[in-house]
Amino acid sequence: MTAAIGFRRLGLALLAALAVGAGLFAAAGYLISADAVQRQVIGEIRAVTGLNPTLGGNATVSLFPSGSVSFADVALGDAKHPALIAERLTARLRFFPLLLGRVEIADVTLERPSIAVDVAADGSSNWSGLIDSLARSQSNDAPRTAAFSEMRINNGTVVVHRAAREVNEKLSDVELSLAWPSISKSFGATGRLVWHGEPLNMNLMLSDFPAALAGDRSGMKLRITSQPINTVFEGAISVKPTLKVEGTIAADAASLRNTLIWIGQPPVPGGGFGHFSIKAQSNVTGDTVALSNVNVELDGNTAEGVLTFATEGRKTVQGTLASDTLDLTPYVSAIRLLTVNQHEWDNARITLDGLSGLDVDLRLSAGKVAMANAKLGRTAIGANLRNGHLTITVGEAQAYDGLIKGSLMLANSDAGVDLKSQMQLADVDLESCLSQLFGLHRLEGKGNIVFAVEGSGDSVLAVTRTLNGNASLTGQNGAITGLNAEQLLRRLERRPLSGGSEFRSGRTPFEKIAVALKIMQGTVTVDDVRIEGSAVRLALAGSASVPSRELDLKGTAALVSAARPETAPFELPFIVQGSWDDPIVLPDPEALIRRSGAAAPLLDAMRDRSARDAARSLIDHLTGAPAGTAMPAAQQSTAPAQMQKPQ
Repeated sequence: MTAAIGFRRLGLALLAALAVGAGLFAAAGYLISADAVQRQVIGEIRAVTGLNPTLGGNATVSLFPSGSVSFADVALGDAKHPALIAERLTARLRFFPLLLGRVEIADVTLERPSIAVDVAADGSSNWSGLIDSLARSQSNDAPRTAAFSEMRINNGTVVVHRAAREVNEKLSDVELSLAWPSISKSFGATGRLVWHGEPLNMNLMLSDFPAALAGDRSGMKLRITSQPINTVFEGAISVKPTLKVEGTIAADAASLRNTLIWIGQPPVPGGGFGHFSIKAQSNVTGDTVALSNVNVELDGNTAEGVLTFATEGRKTVQGTLASDTLDLTPYVSAIRLLTVNQHEWDNARITLDGLSGLDVDLRLSAGKVAMANAKLGRTAIGANLRNGHLTITVGEAQAYDGLIKGSLMLANSDAGVDLKSQMQLADVDLESCLSQLFGLHRLEGKGNIVFAVEGSGDSVLAVTRTLNGNASLTGQNGAITGLNAEQLLRRLERRPLSGGSEFRSGRTPFEKIAVALKIMQGTVTVDDVRIEGSAVRLALAGSASVPSRELDLKGTAALVSAARPETAPFELPFIVQGSWDDPIVLPDPEALIRRSGAAAPLLDAMRDRSARDAARSLIDHLTGAPAGTAMPAAQQSTAPAQMQKPQ
């Protein structure tokens, strides 16, 4: 019973206290002038921020049940071109000071503000004067009579305009809470905004707010999280005499390609540019960002080095990176020289559109490099991109058991792209090199390849039609596969008119090979091809079509040693026709007939018209064909002997 009475008395006391407080608060509403409250609120805002708001609308004062003052159509800055316009500014008042007749602001809220930031060529902005006023109000010498230290921005919009670079950026749906505690020098901003259609969550902390406002050095922590990219920075910032930022930066993105598109860059051509992360020591001076101790990861590849970004004028990236192992397959997977069946040049359109908005000067070295089916050893590459012109320089690459040096240049043109390439391949494995680069599969051995070519077109096929240049190949201790030239010559030496196809496989070993080519508008002139082996020597000349990948060559194959000491070594003219992948090799039929003792007189007789007519009459009689029927052209051209083509 005693406890119950005690609780009732405590409850009554609390109710009485609340009633007295409500009465006092209600009385304060009558005792305090609304105009006085408005003047005191404006004065405190001016004292805290150093800014003098211009009121264009009505003001309302509410003192019960909670104290607040609201102003409509508030502007800051120049009357004609204000830096900030808000539909409403609301100041929430502290409860207990109001009971005592004092007006103290707890926090300020800006509803639907529109903030304009205009940056001049010298770096000054329309906010410079406002920031100076705010800096004076936050300096250590300023009197601390004001109390509020928190401001909220609801549903705001920020527009940044920089005429010198034609930059116009808009931040929408800005929801921020700004705080500068009176008991410390720090400043914090937390909230979210939308940029380029993506929401960003932001958290900013300045360790010395007055110093930062004055342009002096202040510690800074910044964290931005979003779907395209996450970024964390911790270091220091100052803006006098110029912008300078020092500290550690880390960023990661699920897709670097999508992130670049999100920030306004054209889509990067080719494949790759997926998962990306970077951590580095940053040093920002003016419009230059220097990154040292860089540790970067892209598509599973990791590298270390230095990078520099310049935003003055054209955007530029420079740097040097080193890696133990690189897999370039994602970037070359979209680049195809041949079609899927590997028999024709690719006709897909080549585009460099995504390379026009950025200049790059990058040097890259790696211990091992994988590129599609190619495996490279120690490699040093330089990539230079300027005004859409891409130059890739191979300083040295261990590939195909040899070394590669040279350059490849690509540039946009009216025809599509212009291509120029100069390459030197020294002591490479010819079989793997020629098969991967050009789709040729019939040459073994070690050798050197040198070529300098140029062309233009909107596809690989179109480039081959305009190709000009020259090329040479020298090799040693190898073989031509798919043809046993010695076996074929030995048999034809014994039986010139023998058929058969046993030579369609096998190898023709050689000790030396030398090839010299000239290219004009996609047509290759074979000036000289010499193949020398211990058993066989071959010489070739003729032409080839690069676009159609067709051969039209004539040559002579000769045995090094004769079958009998008293005779000269056997030699035979031949032709090579058809595709690069599966050419037809035919011995000269007239030469074979002349070597045949039985058939040679028949060849001479067939040159006599009367003998040829008599033979045709006899054939017509035996076959039952009407007299005077002409022999089909195909039979005429292949009458003496036909040789099977090798594999």
